[in-house]
Amino acid sequence: MSARAWAELLRLPALFTVPGDVLAGASAVPGRPGGRTLLAACSSLCLYEAGMALNDWADRAEDAVERPHRPLPSGRVRPAAALTAAGALTAAGLALAARAGRPALAVATPLAATVWAYDLVLKRTPAGPVAMAAARGLDLLLGAAATGPARGSVRRALPSAALLSAHTLALTAVSRHETTGGAVLPPLAALTTSGALGLLLARELPAGRGAAPTPGPPGSAGARPWTARHPLDRVLTAAYTALAARPYLHAALHPSPQLTQRAVGGGIRATIPLQAALCARAGAPVAALCTAALAPLAARFARKVSVT
Repeated sequence: MSARAWAELLRLPALFTVPGDVLAGASAVPGRPGGRTLLAACSSLCLYEAGMALNDWADRAEDAVERPHRPLPSGRVRPAAALTAAGALTAAGLALAARAGRPALAVATPLAATVWAYDLVLKRTPAGPVAMAAARGLDLLLGAAATGPARGSVRRALPSAALLSAHTLALTAVSRHETTGGAVLPPLAALTTSGALGLLLARELPAGRGAAPTPGPPGSAGARPWTARHPLDRVLTAAYTALAARPYLHAALHPSPQLTQRAVGGGIRATIPLQAALCARAGAPVAALCTAALAPLAARFARKVSVT
């Protein structure tokens, strides 16, 4: 059981798409990210990797036929070790969330339950993409719950969580056909979704911390906070749309397994600029830049470690 085999099992390059969830959630609420935000990010990473290990354990029989090179069917990692790792990582994730505070634990608990339910029960059912989308949304809310005040933090982050969940739902629907291809509707729906998300990100939506109030009509009780448009916001939104839309379009026009797999890879890579755009839209340019910086790191690491 080499380190490389474990890196393949845990799909380490995909791990770079995780911290942006917590940063986007933290950006959507008042207050500055701190120690509790860091604990939430570590919790998120543990729960994500628990899902990766559990995924291969649950799919070990199928992978023996379709992906015999994967760590479990090839014998490079024992199934019992993968299951043990999934349990240990889940426990660690919940413990870290508890250290981040009760609101964070209240979000991390259903997140962990969703991860296990998806891998063990829901993955091959119509509810599979919905469960995966819910997990991503909860991951973002984990960052909000750990960073903001006890009341209202999760509610403030719901719009950002909804956008990230919509992207994940479309991507997961496409991924269900990556080994067989032949499906036109899922990549076409994902293409439409990415375009709609780009348009929504381009709108001026209620902001989190750092926003300036827009002037209200004469005699109004108060002005509602909105995020001022920022060049970084526009650049990241354009990057997300371009990165996601092109491979989805190719897969819709020619739904071969190869192009479908490329569409899935493009959708995964587009997650990072989407998270960064959510940070920038909420008035957190530093968090947006930190998140965007993960993209080249993920690409560089992916060239060294196979994730398929």
